[in-house]
Amino acid sequence: MKKLFLVTIVSLAANLCYAQNDEILAQGTVSDSRTGKGIRASIKYSSIPTGSIFGRFNDSTFSFPIFGTAKYQITASADGYNPKTVIVDPKDVNADKKVLRDIRLTPKGQTVILDHLIFAKGKAVIDPESFGELDEVVQMMKENSKIEIQLEGHTDNVGSPKANLDLSQKRVDAVKKYLVEKGISKGRIQTKAFGGSQPLKNEQTPEAKALNRRVEMRILKD
Repeated sequence: MKKLFLVTIVSLAANLCYAQNDEILAQGTVSDSRTGKGIRASIKYSSIPTGSIFGRFNDSTFSFPIFGTAKYQITASADGYNPKTVIVDPKDVNADKKVLRDIRLTPKGQTVILDHLIFAKGKAVIDPESFGELDEVVQMMKENSKIEIQLEGHTDNVGSPKANLDLSQKRVDAVKKYLVEKGISKGRIQTKAFGGSQPLKNEQTPEAKALNRRVEMRILKD
């Protein structure tokens, strides 16, 4: 019996040591998307999908431990800014055993550019690399059931204006379809197409054209 007891103690100690060594920290800052200045925000985090592990901060920075393979959602909100949700994944851990993810808040009334949203050239087919960013929009809308958004589609101004307008509409429709399939009510999502009529850059360089091809999200109600 004594031997069994000692083995149990040794096993528990080994497991505890492993858990401590296996700890990963999720860390980041909250800042203004225009100025880069830190913003004191209400920051909530919870494990996905159960939400069984959760916590809260009121600061411009956050740091909390994550274990195992569960992803976590982090939502930051502050007066005068659109709320934003990001997802951290343990598989993105760096050599220092940290998952770094900063949150940039956009002032209310301004659109949020979905800058990781990629489409097949000339088509409305969403690249799978874009799913992570769209899943963050899903989590944000699930976190706050009052949020209503408008997806606004833009293209560059090369080619037929009508074709560009049609393409931008098809692309925002594809994004809406993805969000709805993930459980967001279609009544909470409006769409609007602009084609190439509202470029961010007027230069005819490949870089400027790439910036002009975009989908923006406008929060209509939160």
